[in-house]
Amino acid sequence: MTAPPPPVPHSRPLRRGPAWHLVGAYGLLVLTVLLVLVFSLMLPRTFPTGDTVDSILSNQSIPAVLALAAMVPVVTGSFDLSLGYGLGLAHVMVLYLVVDAGWPWPWACLAVIAGGGVTGFLNGVVVEFGRIDSFIATLGTGSMLYAVTGWVTGGGRIVPGPQGLPTAFTDLYDATFLGLPLPAFYVLALAGVLWVVLERLPFGRCLYVIGANPRAAELVGIPVRRYTVHAFAASGLIVGFAGVLLAAQQQIGNPSVGLDYLLPAFVGALLGSTAIRPGRPNALGTLVAVAVLAVGLTGIGQLGAAFWTVPLFYGGTLLLAVGLAGYSARQLRTGADAAHDTPTAPKVEDEHGIGPTDPPP
Repeated sequence: MTAPPPPVPHSRPLRRGPAWHLVGAYGLLVLTVLLVLVFSLMLPRTFPTGDTVDSILSNQSIPAVLALAAMVPVVTGSFDLSLGYGLGLAHVMVLYLVVDAGWPWPWACLAVIAGGGVTGFLNGVVVEFGRIDSFIATLGTGSMLYAVTGWVTGGGRIVPGPQGLPTAFTDLYDATFLGLPLPAFYVLALAGVLWVVLERLPFGRCLYVIGANPRAAELVGIPVRRYTVHAFAASGLIVGFAGVLLAAQQQIGNPSVGLDYLLPAFVGALLGSTAIRPGRPNALGTLVAVAVLAVGLTGIGQLGAAFWTVPLFYGGTLLLAVGLAGYSARQLRTGADAAHDTPTAPKVEDEHGIGPTDPPP
């Protein structure tokens, strides 16, 4: 009778406990609270006030909406660099239709939002059916959108007449609800809808599968091209809505204003993928990232920092966001691989080669 060979030892990967998961999920939210406390102590007369809260909620609503728009294609592993150009064209078209063409403002807003969806749809078609990298494709379409903006405005600004814009239209941005700026509720509603779609509906889960592994998504029957085009179209609709808000805020058509929102949008989308659901872009994480940026910029501004600190802050945060997003994604894949490769208990056989669950010969 020969003794069974000793089992081969398996090296198990170190598993992080619940504390590490909480830090990864809510660390950015904790950082926001810490920044609020620090700036409140440093600027007790100006920072912890209702005016500061209203300013943050109002001024950061459009960057937040555009960050949510940027997040949707990122879920599928694509990037839409035409967001800033699309925002500029959308807000110019709203004012052109209302001021120059004489359209009723509700129809002008609906037409621009629908046009944003069509633009996003075309972006998705170029990327997926043209087989062009999303960076290159959307950079090219964005340049074309900028050209259309220049053609519509003639290189100048669209300025309303002495009667101004309809009050109902400007109230889309200037009004308050429950004592808070109305645009903040737009952001919350949009984030809630995106959270439900991406986290609770099959369509959103398919988008996550496409972003993780397009080839595997095709093998399980997910129509990768069609779903990716839909993601770009949804992003375009949100950009159109952001353009309507920008027109109500600015009340003047500036053909170059949209480019200023491109970098903050991607910083919020990429940094948001490190919060709430680390390793995957998500709506609530994007809101937390926008809150961190808003609190940081507001505090820096009240401290009297120079104007060049804003692009420096955004650029540095973008690099940090890309690095953290990549690290979170690698940790997520490592955890999945470790769970997949976890060995089962070795089967012990007696001298007849019969295991504990095998029937006797």
